[in-house]
Amino acid sequence: MIEKIDNPEQLSAWTQSDLFSVRILALLKSYGCQYRFCSFYRQMNGEKMTAVISKLDGNVTIALTKEFDRDELVRFLCLIGYATVLVSDAFELNPRYSEGVVMACSRKPETQLNGVELDEYPKLMDLYNFVDYAEQDFKAWYVDISHRVRHGTAKAYTLNVDDEIVCSGVLSSLFEGDAVLTAVRTRDDMRRRGYGSTLVKAICNDVKGTVYLMRDADLNEAFYQQAGFVNVGKWRMYQ
Repeated sequence: MIEKIDNPEQLSAWTQSDLFSVRILALLKSYGCQYRFCSFYRQMNGEKMTAVISKLDGNVTIALTKEFDRDELVRFLCLIGYATVLVSDAFELNPRYSEGVVMACSRKPETQLNGVELDEYPKLMDLYNFVDYAEQDFKAWYVDISHRVRHGTAKAYTLNVDDEIVCSGVLSSLFEGDAVLTAVRTRDDMRRRGYGSTLVKAICNDVKGTVYLMRDADLNEAFYQQAGFVNVGKWRMYQ
């Protein structure tokens, strides 16, 4: 049975830690159950929770246990509609998807900030311009990220040289010590100088638990491994 929740406590029994769970639970902590644009659900098998689901506008994220009911989830998604579905490769929905690797880092690697300044509270306009969110409207992005930052479910970082941003990273989801890392970018003329690795290591040191990220299957594996990440699974984005 899949049911919509109206109280965050209804997901309190979900103790699984993975990229998808952190995304869902951080979103729940950020917005709760009172907004029309954001909704949450759980799949139950008797007293056991087998999946949790969030829907933000049309974008769905699903976290699964091994006992999830695939057919019921497919029917549910057809009922509520979706623009995208982010889930592990354990779930099959349709042939239209992109796929990549989930990585995780629980280590606290040593790092030295030589000649650079770590800014844990950069101006969001500067960050938006630096990352170049080409397909993301600034107002919508700013409202969401600033709301999350205020609720302790997101955090932004930059490395600066002479007061100019050379590298960025964003923890877009934070929940009970675990986090999801996004928007890692180094300025083109500052690449291959160790700035990106330095920032990623500093972010991992700042997070108490595990840092997760999504990467394309054929990109940046060595870079993140050098920073302490390991491959832990695959993600799929269905459309």
